[in-house]
Formats: sequence, C-alpha cells, structure tokens
Amino acid sequence: MIEQIESEHEGLLAFRAVGTIEARDYEDVLKPAIEEAIAGEGKIRLVFVLGDEYEGYSAGAAWEDAKLWIPRITKWERCALVTDHRRLADAVRLFAPLMPGELQIFPVSELDDALAWAAA
Repeated sequence: MIEQIESEHEGLLAFRAVGTIEARDYEDVLKPAIEEAIAGEGKIRLVFVLGDEYEGYSAGAAWEDAKLWIPRITKWERCALVTDHRRLADAVRLFAPLMPGELQIFPVSELDDALAWAAA
C-alpha cells in the first residue's frame, strides 16, 4: 500500500510504502496526485519512503511504475528516495543516470532533509 505523507512544502508530493505495493496503488494514489501536481505546478517533486514497513513490489506495480514516469519524463524535476534498504538504494543508484530530473537517496533518519531537498 502507498500512503501519502503530509508535507509543509507546497507542490511537494510525499509517500510512504507499507507492505507490498500493488498496481492498484498507482491508479488510486500515485497517478491522481502526480496528475494534479502537473496541472498545478507543471512539474513533479517527489519524496518516496521505503522504510521498515516496506515489503516489496508486485509485478503489476513494477509495470505501473514504468507507465507512470515514462510518459511524464519531462515533468520530473526532483525525486528523493528515503530508505535504509541498501540493495534497493544501490539498484536505484545504478539506474539513476537513466532517470529524469535530479535524484538523491537519503537514509530514513534524514526524512526531513529529503523533504527540504526535494522541495527546493
């Protein structure tokens, strides 16, 4: 499941993964929020937290992830991944050059820093 995190930073989207992320989470939570951000700000600034509650992605969710960012590739401005999962962080670092916009990875203990960086 994906839960939205309240942020004091205007125009910033922030989410937390809890349990297993399913394709429906993209349709019900992420996609509407991203479309609203594009309509309002014209860009996407996102913080995504994969903490201890995160258990993984379903195959359908992985496909939805690609379908979400590829058509909006010019809209991604900043993305902060907040995680202590080392393998996941290393995989994201490997593919970071292929990702649109700026990307930073933060440990869970630095969530406030991630929110501030992504909002800047």
